[in-house]
Amino acid sequence: MEDAAAQRRVRAVSAHLQPPPPAAGRGLAANPTAGEYAHAQGYSVVLPEKLQTGKWNVYRSARSPLSLISRYPGNPDIGTLHDNFAYAVDTFRDCKYLGTRIRADGTIGDYKWMTYGEASTSRTAVGSGLIYHGAPEGARIGLYFINRPEWIIVDHACASYSYVSVPLYDTLGPDAVQFIVNHATVEVIFCVPQTLSILLSFIAQMPCVRLIVVVGGDNAKMPSAPATSGVEIITYSRLLIQGKSSPQPFRPPKPEDVATICYTSGTTGTPKGAVLSHGNFIANVAGSSLNIKFYPSDVYISYLPLAHIYERVNQVALLHCGVAVGFYQGDNLKLMDDLAVLRPTVFASVPRLCNRIYAAITNAVKESGGLKEKLFHTAYNAKRQAILTGRNPSPMWDKLVFNKIKARLGGRVRLMTSGASPLSADVMEFLRICFGGEVLEGYGMTETSCIISAMDIGDKSIGHVGSPISSCEVKLVDVPEMNYTSDDQPYPRGEICVRGPTIFRGYYKDEVQTREVIDEDGWLHTGDIGLWLPEGRLKIIDRKKNIFKLAQGEYIAPEKIENVYAKCKFIAQCFIYGDSFNSSLVAVVAVELEVLKAWAASEGIQYEDLRQLCADPRARAAVLADMDSIGKEAQLRGFEFAKAVTLVAEPFTLENGLLTPTFKVKRPQAKAYFAKEISDMYAELRETEPARPKL
Repeated sequence: MEDAAAQRRVRAVSAHLQPPPPAAGRGLAANPTAGEYAHAQGYSVVLPEKLQTGKWNVYRSARSPLSLISRYPGNPDIGTLHDNFAYAVDTFRDCKYLGTRIRADGTIGDYKWMTYGEASTSRTAVGSGLIYHGAPEGARIGLYFINRPEWIIVDHACASYSYVSVPLYDTLGPDAVQFIVNHATVEVIFCVPQTLSILLSFIAQMPCVRLIVVVGGDNAKMPSAPATSGVEIITYSRLLIQGKSSPQPFRPPKPEDVATICYTSGTTGTPKGAVLSHGNFIANVAGSSLNIKFYPSDVYISYLPLAHIYERVNQVALLHCGVAVGFYQGDNLKLMDDLAVLRPTVFASVPRLCNRIYAAITNAVKESGGLKEKLFHTAYNAKRQAILTGRNPSPMWDKLVFNKIKARLGGRVRLMTSGASPLSADVMEFLRICFGGEVLEGYGMTETSCIISAMDIGDKSIGHVGSPISSCEVKLVDVPEMNYTSDDQPYPRGEICVRGPTIFRGYYKDEVQTREVIDEDGWLHTGDIGLWLPEGRLKIIDRKKNIFKLAQGEYIAPEKIENVYAKCKFIAQCFIYGDSFNSSLVAVVAVELEVLKAWAASEGIQYEDLRQLCADPRARAAVLADMDSIGKEAQLRGFEFAKAVTLVAEPFTLENGLLTPTFKVKRPQAKAYFAKEISDMYAELRETEPARPKL
């Protein structure tokens, strides 16, 4: 038995350590047998929605044109998250798995690693400990802390013992946490000492909670909950001891069983609980595994919120391939230090961080001036031309210029991914040139178990989110009120709809909202507007849900405009506002303080504090002028330009309620928060309007 397991490990590791050559510029050709039923488009194939009568409007991956994938092709026996972990432990038992720099006393050092085998032992102890405390099969288990190895281990325990994990965003705030715990009837909550005090402040309002487990807690300092609450509080280390002293057999789930209820904070209203099954997760990672390959030699840094589906699915995919996962120390401001120590080979990111990397490098280049600035632009243009013409760039440019930039991420990154919101094409190109390796963008959402489409390795084109992964199919549906139709020229346009084994089970205890997004044919309506580029690549161009109409009847998609203005050097964050009572847009800008201060110094402007500088009409005019320049470059239409701007020194954050945990602006909250500023800007515009010449 042990010999067979050892041989299996050798085979798996050998396969992983010999990466196949990257795909050529074009995608895989469609299977010839699919010819009768599908039109090949390069990366995608097109099929009729209904045989005989249907339009040819359904796109699938060219890798799997005739059937959607729901399991790993090479490991069809893996049907649940428990199976996936069992496979990884069997295959990579002695390999590094979970690493942290945080010592038991809270100090920071080098990364210390737990192997796959050690993680398996801890998983069994946690699951057994929960049974010891009487948690019944199917109980909801809350996770209320940021990324660290224990998060992953608790999640594995939930999978192996048929519990349902319920992530609680560390930054959701007390009201939302209380709502989720009661809505999902969470019985056990894993937290850290910092979040324990928050929980205890409203424990009486959460009667369903029976046990709180404190990760990193000190047994001697554990407070006791009010006797009337009936809640027991123990440390994670004590739970491990209890579990190890009374080990229990696994209670393996079935693929159709619920794995997690993932609450999306959304930009409006109360959180919605997306119900995802084990089969949903496995279908998603299996489908995307044909696009993106990981190897046991890879090292990954985990800093994106584990409560968000993007990082959660990354972990399932990395696990399958035996990747080592190092955790950041919990402070975004120290992420660069963690990167330098860990030196990852895979770096998952979001546009907000990519834009900051882009701005930091471009500003540093401008400030370097003279010969250094000239050298950067020479190297950049030479490398860009080589990539565009399909040649290998000269290694000289990396040695002279780009290796110093690569060192900022540790120097070994071979693959960068971006998701959660659209990444502008020029930032994507910039990252590819500066960091080398592959930079891929994907598109997905919680309700589709994460990935819907992803770029292919070897695809040099930019400005799109790739083709559908092999476990879902995509179609575009007409949105006549926004003038988007499948007959549009040169490219079909419409609302992106998705179907397949990755689609969630629905919103927990909310049949009405579930029916609003999943139609009778099983298509999930995403609310995003897309178009099909040649060769079957998808491009996101708009958002259906957040559109509003100006007084003159023009429809506005504010997120598109905010993404354009994100390139403005003065802007850290931007909120575009308009309504049907006014004919123009206004903007609230959280400024890049260092850039604004440098500008003020160059203009000789004196100020007592940042608030005074932000209110200075000259500063507002300079920022608006830069926004106008960026808007013209991006070819915004006249009514899409912000006509007035308010500058604020305070950033939009999760704490002040202006951002979702995925860093999207909460529009209704921002409207209320900046109500006075918005009103003042419109009053100012009304005063100046008569004096303005008509164009």
